[in-house]
Amino acid sequence: MKLLILGGTEFVGRAYVAAGLARDWTVSVFNRGTHAAPAGVTALRGDRTAAGGLAALGRGEWDVVVDTWSWAPAAVRDTAALLADRAGRYVYVSSRSVYAFPPPAGAAEGAPLVEASPDDDGSVEYARLKAGGESAAVAAFGDRALLARAGLVLGPYENIGRLPWWLHRIARGGPVLAPGPADATVQYIDARDLAGWSLDAAARGLGGPYDLVCPPGRTTLRELLEACAAVTGGAAELRWTDPGPILAAGVQPWTDLPIWLPPGELRDAMHGADVSKALAAGLRCRPVAETVADTWAWLEDLGGEPPLRPDRPPVGLDPAVEAKLLAG
Repeated sequence: MKLLILGGTEFVGRAYVAAGLARDWTVSVFNRGTHAAPAGVTALRGDRTAAGGLAALGRGEWDVVVDTWSWAPAAVRDTAALLADRAGRYVYVSSRSVYAFPPPAGAAEGAPLVEASPDDDGSVEYARLKAGGESAAVAAFGDRALLARAGLVLGPYENIGRLPWWLHRIARGGPVLAPGPADATVQYIDARDLAGWSLDAAARGLGGPYDLVCPPGRTTLRELLEACAAVTGGAAELRWTDPGPILAAGVQPWTDLPIWLPPGELRDAMHGADVSKALAAGLRCRPVAETVADTWAWLEDLGGEPPLRPDRPPVGLDPAVEAKLLAG
């Protein structure tokens, strides 16, 4: 199999590279070259946003193309159209954010989507960017387009900072503000499980949308944070705190306290997905302890701060705010 990854040097893209190489596929990556290409791949250079920037893709054939693009759908439109006659399958790494909010309880792939266009520029909201990218992929590839609608993505090489923030905070030890309810379900997918499943699905000829997170009830916030405490040495004391005081202090869910959402429509939408379609198609999710341990091992190997995407705001709670809430 010949695999082309549009991106391939950061977080999810790196997981796809590793998954392709592990399957003994021939892997090429196409990007601007701002990060070094992983070993074992063919590097193609170009800027999808520039005139003539797709020239390096003007020749060649691939069995599977993976597109990790998160900005203007027009770039997906142009790239997919260029490759439609020279590639077998097109995996667009999308998002569960494409659903109109609030999605019905237990929403699955048939829920209504946000309004979007493949011609949208990068100024629209994230949900429209991803929904427009889906439209562009389908317009070029039809049922040969596989829409991998990932939820929260965690794992080694994360460049958003969510799990790395929790690991670093808990590694510092002492009392740690742990936002309740502790036994609330967390639905996420390890980037390696996302990549492995979607490459296998594309190779099998699957197309259309798939929601990709672990099954409901598989993991709780307590299990995730206790795994962080265990792998970092166990010196932290998790202080579980009701959402009320946390919200009253002006703490922003998801950003100030990454991954956490208080009870309500947003939490239900993020952590209440029906993933039976993907499970029936072979999705398997590794235990949360493995995701946490492997992410911590990567952070320790870095010996410094993890990489962060410049287009995403930093995450994490102000230590002074945490101290005040703990003193309560």
